[in-house]
Amino acid sequence: MIDRIKDFASHFFVTGDPLIYGADVSIGLTTLAILFVLFYFKKWGWLWREWLTTVDHKKIGMMYLIASLLMLFRGGVDALLMRTQLALPNVKFLEADHYNAIFTTHGTIMILFMAMPMMFGLFNMVVPLQIGARDVAYPYLNAVSFWLFLFGAMLFNISFVIGGSPDAGWLSYPPLSEMSHSPGVGQNFYLWGIQISGIGSLATGINFIVTILKMRAPGMKMMKLPLFTWSVFSSSVIIIFAFPILTVTLALLFIDRFMGGHFFTMDGGGNPMMYVNLIWMWGHPEVYIVVLPAFGIFSEIVSTFSRKRIFGYKSMVFSLMSISVLSFFTWVHHFFTMGSGADVNVAFALATMAIGIPTGAKVFNWLFTMFRGRIRMEQPMLWTLAFIPCFVVGGATGVMLAVAPADYQYHNSYFLIAHFHQVLIGGVVFGYLAGIYYWWPKLFGFKLNDRLGKYAFWLWNIGFYVCFMPQYALGFMGMTRRVYTYGWDMGWGPLNLVSTVGAFFMGIGFIFQVWQIAYSAKYGERDTTGDPWNGRTLEWSIPSPPPVYNFAVVPVVDERDSFWEDKERRDFAPAPLVQASELEAIHMPRNSGVPFVFSAFFFVAGFGFVFDWLWMAILGLAGVGATLLIRSFQYDTDYYIPAEEVRQIETASGRAV
Repeated sequence: MIDRIKDFASHFFVTGDPLIYGADVSIGLTTLAILFVLFYFKKWGWLWREWLTTVDHKKIGMMYLIASLLMLFRGGVDALLMRTQLALPNVKFLEADHYNAIFTTHGTIMILFMAMPMMFGLFNMVVPLQIGARDVAYPYLNAVSFWLFLFGAMLFNISFVIGGSPDAGWLSYPPLSEMSHSPGVGQNFYLWGIQISGIGSLATGINFIVTILKMRAPGMKMMKLPLFTWSVFSSSVIIIFAFPILTVTLALLFIDRFMGGHFFTMDGGGNPMMYVNLIWMWGHPEVYIVVLPAFGIFSEIVSTFSRKRIFGYKSMVFSLMSISVLSFFTWVHHFFTMGSGADVNVAFALATMAIGIPTGAKVFNWLFTMFRGRIRMEQPMLWTLAFIPCFVVGGATGVMLAVAPADYQYHNSYFLIAHFHQVLIGGVVFGYLAGIYYWWPKLFGFKLNDRLGKYAFWLWNIGFYVCFMPQYALGFMGMTRRVYTYGWDMGWGPLNLVSTVGAFFMGIGFIFQVWQIAYSAKYGERDTTGDPWNGRTLEWSIPSPPPVYNFAVVPVVDERDSFWEDKERRDFAPAPLVQASELEAIHMPRNSGVPFVFSAFFFVAGFGFVFDWLWMAILGLAGVGATLLIRSFQYDTDYYIPAEEVRQIETASGRAV
């Protein structure tokens, strides 16, 4: 019996690597620390009532944000491990298999489990406030979306200590991802972790499209929407068309692996190129899914800190929506070298160059907005200004890659690595960090410390250029992707060492940001006005942090940037107070534990499928069905906040008299 248990444990748990043992210890200690705090301070009830069962879009946004920062840490550690391995020739820090696993998890985590939840966190924290809504269109579905994402991310992340990580690359091309080349459970963790979280992402896209179309304040027509809300709308449109492609693609690969299908196996009559086409039909729109909201963030920040209306509002809207359409016509540029034919390559090269036009147009809109503006160099504006040259270089190298004949030289080289990190870090990460700094005082009630923030800013930016500029040169020198070691004769050592130093600079910058948050929570400047930046849009018209109902009185909008225009009409005098007697009871959705339990059962089902334990998979799916049935019989799903309670909250915040 003991021998059977030992044999099971040796296959179930990952063993033999000191780094994994270190991860085991850190996970164990962290878990014990969390349990100790919850038991010692008797916070289980608080955790359940306030967070695990919440349907408040603001709290869900905060949970998305916390999860994304944890994933940024995990993905960043993977990056530092890879850069340490590549710092010098013939380094034996990582074995080849471990390097492949880290390479796979780094890309997957950064795109799907870091960028996406950081984006959804900003969606939740900002969009209802910008459009004058008291919540999203489907609060219950919003909670389901978050918990599906979180349990999918947990399922994927436990693979590096249980069962083994996937190691077929972050897009898992066949035949590397088929049973013939990946017979273990690592690839199954990939399939089910992404599949579960992807359902949540699709639901979020649907939710925010309906929210923006149907929940706007009276008078707020579509062409009066703030540009961040427009960017969320355009991103959500891509989500609802792109994510079903990912769902079907992973389902077909699941059938190949679990049921002996041959969709992508050549010896069974399948075609792996079909997988490559399908995954990039999702994969390239995915790049625009995560970058379009960053464009909206920059538009809000530039306008606010230049004290000017955004230049070319209509052209910005047209650019956002045209990108959401054109993003579906560029996917073949990821495999120009795979023999699609000259005519196909030309068509997709032209489409790729065409999408650069609306993308580049926005840069000029931001520059013209800043022209002769009264610019204030606050932290959000610093990140915005850092983005512009970084993204311009990334866009220029993207056009170079779009030239099909030249791509035969650049393809699969470190030139490509440098390019997509330039646009994804310089565009997406810089954008979301700018948004976090911008809206942080609104959601949490205090500003982030400026001095620590500037240290983090310069470490991130200097580290970024030190890390990735040498990689362009390495690409020209012939260094290809996915190599885990190289010889002294290649001449790549010095530039790789410089690149690794830059990566550690960015890691130190992240540590400063964590310190900045912790320090500011205790000592940061409190926002008592609700409008710390002298903002232009509706979210700045309510207290910081906002009450559960957001707006005591639903605003009426008669023009773009209506909050700013209203302040100008008053010559920036304080807004008149609301008469407390006029405040009414407010209808709100009731908290529910069903989304959490529903998603937990999905995790159980996914875990069962990973290890081919059908009894567990069936149990999990039965739980999913049971929770859906329970939900269908729930009728007490909302409540009213009494008018007296609304009056007390508004009076205490100085908004009513």
